[in-house]
Amino acid sequence: MLNFKTSTVAVSLAIASIGAFAQATSAPATPRADQREAKQQARISQGAASSQLNAKETNRLEKQQAVVNKAEDKAKADGTVTAQERKRVHRMQEKTSKNIRQQKHDPQVAPKP
Repeated sequence: MLNFKTSTVAVSLAIASIGAFAQATSAPATPRADQREAKQQARISQGAASSQLNAKETNRLEKQQAVVNKAEDKAKADGTVTAQERKRVHRMQEKTSKNIRQQKHDPQVAPKP
């Protein structure tokens, strides 16, 4: 009985992992850009939560992050991400990161409720 359970679990995991591998190979990978995107989004959320960013600043940074995401999606659309496309996305992320830092450390803050 234990052997049957073990083999059933192993087969289930194998089938599930095949789907994951197929999905991973279908789109070009940009793990560094994706990781940085997540960190920047977290910085924006943290700034809004701590009142370092007011609503207007938060909205502007969210829109700028969306433009970067759109550029990354466009780069991935043809199935490969070239070095030039990676460089462009990286530059856009650099600019967004600088803007996040600048807005979080300026004297404007969200009004306290």
